[in-house]
Amino acid sequence: MLSKLAEETKNTILTMVKGAGEIGVALQTAVKDNVVSALKGVGQITTTATGVISEVVQGAIVAASQTGTTLTTASKNVATGAIKGAFEVGVSTVDATQKVVTGTIKGAAEVGGDVASVAVASVEGAIEAAGAIGADTEEAAKVAVMTAVKAADEIGTEVGQDVRKALLSTASLPKDVVKAVLG
Repeated sequence: MLSKLAEETKNTILTMVKGAGEIGVALQTAVKDNVVSALKGVGQITTTATGVISEVVQGAIVAASQTGTTLTTASKNVATGAIKGAFEVGVSTVDATQKVVTGTIKGAAEVGGDVASVAVASVEGAIEAAGAIGADTEEAAKVAVMTAVKAADEIGTEVGQDVRKALLSTASLPKDVVKAVLG
């Protein structure tokens, strides 16, 4: 069940991306703007306050599922936009990455999507966003992989195993980092 903020985000994003020529870019921009707005609305940036990032991301994933775009593509754009937005407001890359990856995975589970594919795409998006903002991409990758596995395990043991396999078998992810994190 979506929180009030996630539901509001979903509705806002659906309105913003409908009719957009390039849904991926529109989604990334809409999520970035929603994260910035939500974080500015909470006032002081604390770890508790940054929980709104996960809610915004979860709402964005649910919205994306209703636009006809694949959740894999949407997840990468959502993760990239959300991390850029969080960074703009002063949230650390580590904290933003944790909240974003958790939100994408919860959103995918909410709509019955392929959590493993969404996990891979959100990790890719986190790495891409870290590079775009000049943050340490290896650190972002480590945090994203750890968070993806933790969030998937919270959904269920089988989902956690699927996510581990997907992360290990994806050529676009840094194998050394993934293997180091997963042991």
